[in-house]
Amino acid sequence: MATLYNVHPQTPQTRKIEKIREALQQGAIVLYPTDTVYAIGCDLNVKSAVERVRQLKQISNDKPLTFLCSSLSNIADYARVSDSAYRIIKRLIPGPYTFLLPATKLVPRLVMSPKRRTTGIRVPDCPICLALIEALGNPVVSTSALSITHGNQVVSDRTAKAELFDRLDGSVDIIIDDEAPMGYQVSSILDLTTEEPVMTRQGLGAEAAFTWGVTLANP
Repeated sequence: MATLYNVHPQTPQTRKIEKIREALQQGAIVLYPTDTVYAIGCDLNVKSAVERVRQLKQISNDKPLTFLCSSLSNIADYARVSDSAYRIIKRLIPGPYTFLLPATKLVPRLVMSPKRRTTGIRVPDCPICLALIEALGNPVVSTSALSITHGNQVVSDRTAKAELFDRLDGSVDIIIDDEAPMGYQVSSILDLTTEEPVMTRQGLGAEAAFTWGVTLANP
């Protein structure tokens, strides 16, 4: 059974964040709120936890995992950011965007795309997420809890928060409840690996991205 933490959505309690940090560093995986959907995550640098996240979400090792950073300078530690990518990211963060970027050596192989050597990075507009990153001192893996198959049921955009918690209670170690309505809209994915920024998934914040020169892939 997972440990449940009720965490304030705007001013996360330091004591609770520290307890969660300790568990994550020891390999725990967490179900937690973001500025888009509830996500499954772990400490980026704990291999066994990353493997558990992949297994729970049924993501093969040739598919990259997204992780959360705290700022643009933090992104630059884990990805090579071109001048054009820098300008776009600076205008859009924090927010509901996943940026596909060339990975640096700090990104574990188990997280990046092995063929393209790219990674997906977010800077969420979510105080709980940012508090976790700050406490850990490194990024947090973030993959949507929606579409997870639990038994014969699939977590979907019709799954209530209480039902989500109940279904995943035995699969994760920690559940964070921000006592706010659960979001169901995913992030927009922006491929910034070339000079021409392309949106490969249209989600929250898409219109703002279009105003900064991002084009939709295969419109």
